[in-house]
Amino acid sequence: MPARVVAVCRSKEKGTKKEAITEGVLKEDYGLISDAHADCCTHRQVSLLAIESINKMRRLGLDVGPGDFAENLTTEEIDLVSLPIGTHISIEEEVILEITQIGKECHTGCAIRRQIGKCIMPTEGVFAKVIRGGFVRAGDTMKVIAQRGKDGRED
Repeated sequence: MPARVVAVCRSKEKGTKKEAITEGVLKEDYGLISDAHADCCTHRQVSLLAIESINKMRRLGLDVGPGDFAENLTTEEIDLVSLPIGTHISIEEEVILEITQIGKECHTGCAIRRQIGKCIMPTEGVFAKVIRGGFVRAGDTMKVIAQRGKDGRED
């Protein structure tokens, strides 16, 4: 099965669960239009989390799904956390994202941690900048188009 977008999610406030939307627009050097985390001046414009990570939490008995960990894009069949910083991912040959951060520090007041009891974004969440924008929808295909080696150059 090819890598794909499972869900596109947004929220009006930071630190809260996001709700799935039919489609979104990723704006170059900004993020997902109408999402609280979108910002021109950060390396964390878009957050990604694999459905495989969410499924781990489901197996622990938690009733969680796409957007519950405040991710913008829920993905499938792409090992996000193994991708080096600087890797470029395309979505439907239109959008290009650049991986900028793997994991994050989860602050003590995290609404996700308070609501769910555990947050997987600190270890399994990935953040990216929008290099080239466009529409994004559930079901869109994704692929790694350029990966950085240990020396920082493209492989």
